[in-house]
Amino acid sequence: MKKTGNILVFIFSLYLCLMSYYLYTHQYYNVDLEAYVGLIYKAEYPDMKIEDIHKKVYTELKNTNPKLFGITPQDEEIAIGENTYYKVLSENPKAYGEELQLFSVKPFYNFVNLMFFKLGFKVTTSIFLTSILSYVLILVLIFSFLIRILKNYPLAFIITTLISLFKPILEASRHASADSLSCLLLLLSLYAFVVRKKHLAATVFAMLCILTRPEYFILYSFLYILVYFYRNTLQIKTANVFLSYGYIFLSFFLIQYFNQISWSTLFMNQFTKVQIYPITNPDPFYFPDYLNYIKKTIMLDFNGSYFPLLLLFIVIILANTFSLKSKKSWAQSLFFAAIYISVFLRFLVFPSLANRMMIGFYLIIILSLIYIQNSKRDIFKNSLEAGK
Repeated sequence: MKKTGNILVFIFSLYLCLMSYYLYTHQYYNVDLEAYVGLIYKAEYPDMKIEDIHKKVYTELKNTNPKLFGITPQDEEIAIGENTYYKVLSENPKAYGEELQLFSVKPFYNFVNLMFFKLGFKVTTSIFLTSILSYVLILVLIFSFLIRILKNYPLAFIITTLISLFKPILEASRHASADSLSCLLLLLSLYAFVVRKKHLAATVFAMLCILTRPEYFILYSFLYILVYFYRNTLQIKTANVFLSYGYIFLSFFLIQYFNQISWSTLFMNQFTKVQIYPITNPDPFYFPDYLNYIKKTIMLDFNGSYFPLLLLFIVIILANTFSLKSKKSWAQSLFFAAIYISVFLRFLVFPSLANRMMIGFYLIIILSLIYIQNSKRDIFKNSLEAGK
């Protein structure tokens, strides 16, 4: 078995190298790239004027991918003015400077990009390396987790390989976005807490996850409520639960404190009417527009995601052993309920369930179901037997 495991680990390593090369040679130049490049230059050259940063960014990106700004007004728009918005940004340094604030709310992601740039990589390469290396580390973490749970190297290898080809995770790894890094940090925090029982490490990873994608604060808040109610079973002191959550809250609060753009302006910019000057001259927020957009899209977006299918598997697996008297059954059900409630609340704040943005939620559902189905040990300790 050990020899088989070593061979599969070697094959898995080669596979990760091949997938990394594929992702590196098939990068997708989404329009967020120009903002992340600008933030790197703004941090690296703090004395450089925004006009110079603007010129440098668009000159480099035009040379890299001339079709990046080829959207025409005739293309379908989600928000009013969306198609001409990026043309305006490419010509207007002031508008571009204000747009950077929309992306500065992900400080840890921008910091990692900057570190790769300081190591000598090209600015666009630095951004894509963050996504590609996050993809690799996510798969390494999943493989390690499955080996520990399944005690079966071939099965762990097959499942990890299938997950690696999951379309949302591949999309996230090809984009200039914080999706892959935030997913990695989410999985690391849960792995450190549940498997390794390293609560301090779990708190640190959770803080970094929120500093990468602030909306994960919603999920962590519900998970901490769950931890609080099961703190005796988990053998965690109440003071430690509140202290850990305090650090989580502090991470989220700091982002909001320095954020110059309100949620209502962000919502309008993405879904109703593009804001050319979101800081100095934002349009007034009109609540009926928000409500109409939510009602129009919530069912379509939810049904267009993988959440209904995963919910079906959750019901099938949990119903097999569910008991109203079982603490274990309630703990598992509440865990998945926390995930789905978080998804819907996140949708109310940012009404989009784009699959590449949801990979963190998808993977914790999939891995939790594998754990429940195959592990002989309860995720909330062995003492939670049915009826006790």
